[in-house]
Amino acid sequence: MTAFQKENADWEDERRLPFVLTAARRKALKECECVFRAAQVDLCEAAPRWLIHRLGSMESALRLFWEQDAEYILYLQYDREGCPSLCATSRDIPRQLRRALWSQRIPALLTSGTLKAGMSFEPVIRQVGLGTVQKVQTFSAPSPFDYEKNCLLYFPAGREKAPKDSDQEINQIAEEILRLVEATCGHTLVLFTAYSLMGAVYNLVKNQMPVPLMEVWRNSQDTIRQFKREQNAVLFAAGSCWEGIDFPGDMVSSLIIPRLPFPVPDPIREAQRTNYMTLQDYIQDVIVPEMQVKLRQGFGRALRTETDTCTVAILDHRAAPGGKYHKEVMDALPPLPVTRQVEDVNEFIRARKGPDYFFAYRRDAKCLNEKEYAQSGSTDAAEVRTARYYLRR
Repeated sequence: MTAFQKENADWEDERRLPFVLTAARRKALKECECVFRAAQVDLCEAAPRWLIHRLGSMESALRLFWEQDAEYILYLQYDREGCPSLCATSRDIPRQLRRALWSQRIPALLTSGTLKAGMSFEPVIRQVGLGTVQKVQTFSAPSPFDYEKNCLLYFPAGREKAPKDSDQEINQIAEEILRLVEATCGHTLVLFTAYSLMGAVYNLVKNQMPVPLMEVWRNSQDTIRQFKREQNAVLFAAGSCWEGIDFPGDMVSSLIIPRLPFPVPDPIREAQRTNYMTLQDYIQDVIVPEMQVKLRQGFGRALRTETDTCTVAILDHRAAPGGKYHKEVMDALPPLPVTRQVEDVNEFIRARKGPDYFFAYRRDAKCLNEKEYAQSGSTDAAEVRTARYYLRR
């Protein structure tokens, strides 16, 4: 571990770095390989066969690194604490899949909610080695959700382009999040592309939120459960929260994406880059489709049932009308209404949410005044009295 530890690094985000074989690392790898080999001999009579096999696999994996096997992309993945994992990825997965699966002429069905990047299946067809296979058929099933009625897409208007990671950009994101939280009366999930950006924005807005504000770091299932228990809160999340989490109903009625989820450079993508004549071809064939798939995954947090209603805000100036990637963003999302006015976000929420939604808001924020409550259509006398009591406090 000492040989692979990286010092003097900012570990707010995980990162992948190319594997560089130094004398200290070679020595450490060979010593570990000897330990695994000796363990197999010592335990061959006492240990179960699966454990012996596992030790052999670990020995073989370590050999890839000190032999510098050219068939693999070798890299180190560091977590936020700087602890390394040794990773090896085959350089030719499409060829392996063709040999192991597609050449067997056995019918296969590939299904996922994000196989399609934008308007095309071509990126995934290339990735899994189906480009040279005959009779590949594709089908895209329509969503059961009525996005045109139950969802509104918002792009900020008049935002000055700010340098990435600058104080100006962080301040702009923080101000826009506060405006949207007020417009939707809370009930917000903010999906960040980097934990460092999430932490910077959190520090700016943590004392200005009218409802509880929470951050999800890695493996923070307790925070997610707490968010679900709250009647109304704002959740800052990143990483794995772009997929696999479920907040149905009014829990998340506002989804905010500060930046388009472009993949960060790493050794795997650098190896892919060598297969293209120009950088622009590589960006269009690999980077943009990956962004579209990730964006679709994040967008999927908005509506989780057929009766959910939600606004989605993308704050990245490159995604807005006239921006560099506006077409690619719209191709990745289902047809839905678009606005550039935050007032439309407020009107959308008020038109589709019931009284209980607004009572979960901070009382002194008065998100719904008494006149507006009366216009919401509630006729329950006790409910009206309760509303008046809280609205007057």
